[in-house]
Amino acid sequence: MSYISFNKSQLVNLEFALKRELLRSNRSGGYSSTTISGCNTRKYHGLLVVPQPWLDHNNHVLLSAIDESIIQHDEQFNFGVRMYPNGKYEPKGHKYLREFVAEPIPKLIYRVGGVVLSKEMIFAENESRILIRYTLLEATSETKLKLKPFLAFRNVHQLTRSNLNANTKYEPTRNGVSWQMYGGYSRLFVQLSKDVDYTHVPDWYYNVEYIREKERGFPFQEDLFVPGFFEMTIKKGESIIVSAGLEEKDPATFKRQFSREINKRIPRNNFENCLINSAEQFIVKNGSRTEIMAGFPWFGTWGRDTFIALPGITLVRKDESTFKAVIDTMISTMKGPLFPNIGQNNQPDYASVDSPLWLFWSLHQYHEIAGKDLASIWKLYKKVLISVIDGYVHGADYNIKMLDNGLLSAGGTGLALTWMDVISHGKPVTPRSGLAVEVNALWYHAIKFSLQMAEAAGDRKFVKQWRTLPIMIQKAFTEVFWSEKHGYLADFVNGEVKDFSVRPNMLFAVSLANDLISEEKQMQVMQVVKLELLTERGVRTLSPKNPSYKGVIEGDQKQRDMAYHQGTAFPWLIDHFAEGWLRLYGKASISFIEYIYENFENEMLEAGIGSISEVYDGDPPHEAKGAISQAWSVAALLRLNYLIKRAKL
Repeated sequence: MSYISFNKSQLVNLEFALKRELLRSNRSGGYSSTTISGCNTRKYHGLLVVPQPWLDHNNHVLLSAIDESIIQHDEQFNFGVRMYPNGKYEPKGHKYLREFVAEPIPKLIYRVGGVVLSKEMIFAENESRILIRYTLLEATSETKLKLKPFLAFRNVHQLTRSNLNANTKYEPTRNGVSWQMYGGYSRLFVQLSKDVDYTHVPDWYYNVEYIREKERGFPFQEDLFVPGFFEMTIKKGESIIVSAGLEEKDPATFKRQFSREINKRIPRNNFENCLINSAEQFIVKNGSRTEIMAGFPWFGTWGRDTFIALPGITLVRKDESTFKAVIDTMISTMKGPLFPNIGQNNQPDYASVDSPLWLFWSLHQYHEIAGKDLASIWKLYKKVLISVIDGYVHGADYNIKMLDNGLLSAGGTGLALTWMDVISHGKPVTPRSGLAVEVNALWYHAIKFSLQMAEAAGDRKFVKQWRTLPIMIQKAFTEVFWSEKHGYLADFVNGEVKDFSVRPNMLFAVSLANDLISEEKQMQVMQVVKLELLTERGVRTLSPKNPSYKGVIEGDQKQRDMAYHQGTAFPWLIDHFAEGWLRLYGKASISFIEYIYENFENEMLEAGIGSISEVYDGDPPHEAKGAISQAWSVAALLRLNYLIKRAKL
């Protein structure tokens, strides 16, 4: 049996099946995504969702779905499934589903009467093309296959309605046709591996509903355009491949390409391989640029997320070339000492105090995981690292500046510069301006690591200039953040205000350095995090003991924003917790950390199957929420596995 599989009873149960989603991306950042039943539940779902960079900087849903029908004795059985108002599903093709397996690629088995049909899907790695292979496994009489494409041609963040501007005409191509619904869009070519009849009967299907958008408080209905249908005979044992892409191709190549694409895939036959397979999907290459997508289906490339995810996505898998290519791409986007956190290609937003500091951590992992020598790293990145340090010492945008005691202050009214950066109605949900505990832990780490590299490289000038700064920071950090009364660190300090909400940010004072605070204080911090914040799906952003705690993230945009950093559990924090714990408690704690890692294996069959979600509810049963596949979540578990293996040596 496949490592990831679902049976008939699970597949015909839409309450179960619609909560489990498929995703495959390519190197352009495009993707194909739907549920295991084939019913789209999000506006972000589609068989071919690809960039149209000349229109905007988002992906666009061109091909929403293909309904396949089997025809025998003039009777038609439609395997599609789609939701309409009042919870109505039409057609009800899920009732014919018998099996789903995901190895080596997603494969659905349908049965109706004496007919058994398999459907396998693969998204091309280096071009915008989805390939679907239909194989007639069993048939007792003459059988026809009918395919009906549903087109959207719209931005992933929007929905479309029937309109008179849509171009409903088609152009014939080899074994297929092409459409271009609106000017400026790429043409969509749908071709088959065998000669086929196409019947053009343009029609709109109205008020298709997306249940996840409805739950999230967004518009959730749209109209989809069906230009016509393909119909052909299919014999027992015969395979027919459908190709949907932005360019016309020779249909004779489809079978070879299908096989080549399968051979490229990392098998999803165990937990670790699923994580590795998923990690590959975040890497985007566009010309000379190599970037990390923060998550699918709606995230782009984010600076902070990139540096945090990069070691797990690349170095743990021994992919140093991609690591370096991403670093070089990020450096090209700098403005002074800052990196764009979001919107790199479209009005970039540089409002992040910690993103540049995560670069130092990421490079430290280059040394720790890949074994790159310190002197070489300094030689490669000295200029950039010094520009960050100098910029922060002398002051940068967003009131970022080093105080006389060596600590780093940032922010102001209306600003949210740390990773807890949600702003709702113009106000930060978790205002943390001033001295943030993890920012100063990162700052201390950045200076210490820079001094180590400079020493190894014989850069006496740098060492002489900055060697006393860590001592200053270390002294001030304990004085400012530590509370004997509470027995842990303040989350942030702003003037006379010291916020002692129990949040995970204090754990970086342990995971990033072994000498920022005393070992006794480190143990106290980690015990508080373990007792109040640690869950089976990550680390909570706020203790349940806090009256502001929200254990479930649900509702409309405002309600979700208010819960996002107020108790929601984030998997990306888990490897940092583990690193601090292993450092303090050594080999005796390995079994505990292994349990945390292994417990995540259950998620391979939940939400975005074979991947790890963006966030989870803080309350049990810790249901997956947010994006179905998040780079720093996957990276955290890959690095956690690395830390466990290293601890065993």
